Amino acid sequence: MNDSKTVLIVDDSRVSRLMAHQFVLSIKPHWTVVEAATGEDALAKAPALQPVLILMDVNMPGMGGVAAAEQLRALCPHSHISLLTANVQNATRNRAAELGIGFMEKPITESRIHQLIGALEP
Repeated sequence: MNDSKTVLIVDDSRVSRLMAHQFVLSIKPHWTVVEAATGEDALAKAPALQPVLILMDVNMPGMGGVAAAEQLRALCPHSHISLLTANVQNATRNRAAELGIGFMEKPITESRIHQLIGALEP
């Protein structure tokens, strides 16, 4: 069985992307991790990738994470999308629930990534 899946990490912070990237590969070394620095970049990359998981920062220049996640939900209907933010607001949490996407507080940790990936697998 081919265990190779793709994860898309979307965050304007290079450090946050690198940390999440390393955490994913520490759990699933055969998976492919693709990074995007903006919501627009994610929308350009995701349709061809059809990632199993999209980790999306909420606050980014240009298109924010919630708007990008809403469009990605339609473009990648089988992807699990989880919003990431250090600025936790009920409105954002509620909108994520309405869209059927996850919500995770920053800072991202290896244990949170473990839980998220564990929940994806049968």
